[in-house]
Amino acid sequence: MAVIAASWNRCLTKLLVCASVMVLPALAQAASEDDPWEGFNRPVFVFNDTLDTYALKPLAQGYQAVTPQFLEDGIHNMFSNVGEVGNLANNLLQGKIHAAGVDTSRLIFNTTFGVLGFFDVANKMDLRRSDEDFGQTFAVWGSNSGPYLVLPLLGPSTARDALGKIPDSMLTPYSYISDVPARNTLRAVDVVQTRASLLPLEKLVTGDRYVFVRNAFLQNREFKVTDGQVVDDF
Repeated sequence: MAVIAASWNRCLTKLLVCASVMVLPALAQAASEDDPWEGFNRPVFVFNDTLDTYALKPLAQGYQAVTPQFLEDGIHNMFSNVGEVGNLANNLLQGKIHAAGVDTSRLIFNTTFGVLGFFDVANKMDLRRSDEDFGQTFAVWGSNSGPYLVLPLLGPSTARDALGKIPDSMLTPYSYISDVPARNTLRAVDVVQTRASLLPLEKLVTGDRYVFVRNAFLQNREFKVTDGQVVDDF
């Protein structure tokens, strides 16, 4: 049953992403030149935002209120350490050999001396963490981002990044944990601690929340894809 459940979760993710991409052109109304799928995106954004307001955000606030800072930092570090596998794979696929070497060193040092990643000892050794995914790898390979896309539950994305989530999911440990309760517990903790880390950023949101989040996401993705080498329009 555990194997069937794991397979079902992977298939559901693929179907969600692919189905969203396929139906968007038909659903796009009130489109704009820079956001042609806005007619689909805004209702999904409202759905996600409502779910966040009444469920995820209160959980994140409660988690942050009862969790000591050192423990919160340690849990964040452990999940980041697991993410080094994805960073390593994508840096290799992008031909960034030096960065891949840093990823490998971080994974080894933090897993051993850092007690399974609870302590980020590699950072103190000036081994800085990468933040790579298959959306960025596809960009390096020449793929355009495509239109902005808001995925149900998963949030802001683009057509390219949405497809990149499929191989990204294969580089997380969840697909390989056969114990369903343990897998779901880890997923829940990961989501809540990630949301908690974003709480301080909410005060920066101004004006139309949809437009603000869209622009901030697209600018951040451009920054990551170009490794910070963004061309100044002026």
